[in-house]
Amino acid sequence: MDLTRPDTPHRAQIGRRRPTRPGAPACHHPAGPPSVRPVRAVVVTSPGGPRVLRVEQVPDPTPGPGQVLIAVAAAGVNRADLLQRAGHYPPPPGAPAWPGLEVSGVVLDVGPSPAAAGPVAGLREGVPSPRAGDRVAALLAGGGYAERVTVDSSLILPIPPTGGLHDAAALPEALATVWSNLRAAAFGPGQTLLVHGGSGGVGSVAVQLAHALGHRVLATAGGAERCERVRALGADVVVDHRAQDVTRAVLDATDGRGVDVVLDVLGGRALASNVRLLAEGGRLVVIGLQQGRRGELDLPALMARRGSVIATTLRDRPAEQKAAIMADVRAHVWPLVLDGRVRPVVHARVPLADAPRAHEMLESGEVFGKVLLVP
Repeated sequence: MDLTRPDTPHRAQIGRRRPTRPGAPACHHPAGPPSVRPVRAVVVTSPGGPRVLRVEQVPDPTPGPGQVLIAVAAAGVNRADLLQRAGHYPPPPGAPAWPGLEVSGVVLDVGPSPAAAGPVAGLREGVPSPRAGDRVAALLAGGGYAERVTVDSSLILPIPPTGGLHDAAALPEALATVWSNLRAAAFGPGQTLLVHGGSGGVGSVAVQLAHALGHRVLATAGGAERCERVRALGADVVVDHRAQDVTRAVLDATDGRGVDVVLDVLGGRALASNVRLLAEGGRLVVIGLQQGRRGELDLPALMARRGSVIATTLRDRPAEQKAAIMADVRAHVWPLVLDGRVRPVVHARVPLADAPRAHEMLESGEVFGKVLLVP
């Protein structure tokens, strides 16, 4: 296709039902008005380390025009949440103050039909028309660390009755990030992708998606065991960044040519080495800053490759752009999830009240895939 274990790590499937564990939320809720019980959410009491996260009661959300109210089954934990907790990534205007960029759950209530005018009015054709009881995953601007959330229906993904409800929360942010950035890079047939951090929440999805679309995929990971697991996700070549020279290994694996697209979560300090990895006409796509905000760009090297650098974020995009991305994901990527070729990779499910532990796990660098919070 052209794009112009609880604490035991595992890969889940959306397309087939997983056994329901005792005490898990039911797959369907009866239609009707939502409960008026207080809503618990994980709030940031002050900028700082994981221990500033605390469960408190927050206002019960009400769906507005074009929105749905979701009873959260699970919420994905992302590095953006760590930045928000530390005071470096404030939520965009209108978003809840507490973290959480993706959830899965059951629709409790549907808001009134949207007016003809509005930021996503031109994109409402083809937008899901959910009903109470539907199982969905959703991309949020914030507020996912809670028992209930509201979101525009343009940002939801339908989970079939036989799909895994909880683990679907590991997918919306990663799918939207990977797909939108590969589209921005004009990643096309016969091209090669390098994924930095192939064991991460975004990286594990990027490897699977590119492999499912028939591309050659290279990836980096830390340690022999993690490299082997990334290879099992579909990577053709995995470089152990703890034991190998990444630049030399990638160039050797491509016979000195380099790669067409680098999907980079490292940022500043990796900038120079990433340029050296580009093939002629290659594109470096920066989506993370794990190794710093600033780096030195060798412009002659970039010019010699006729290369380009693309840098994006997802959370603060305008509503119409997010709606367009999710429409693309539903049309082109979600079918790959439903047939099992792209699966959520879940490292652990952690109770909502243990959100500090979930953040500590992610900061440790040992998480493979996603950590989920379960209310």
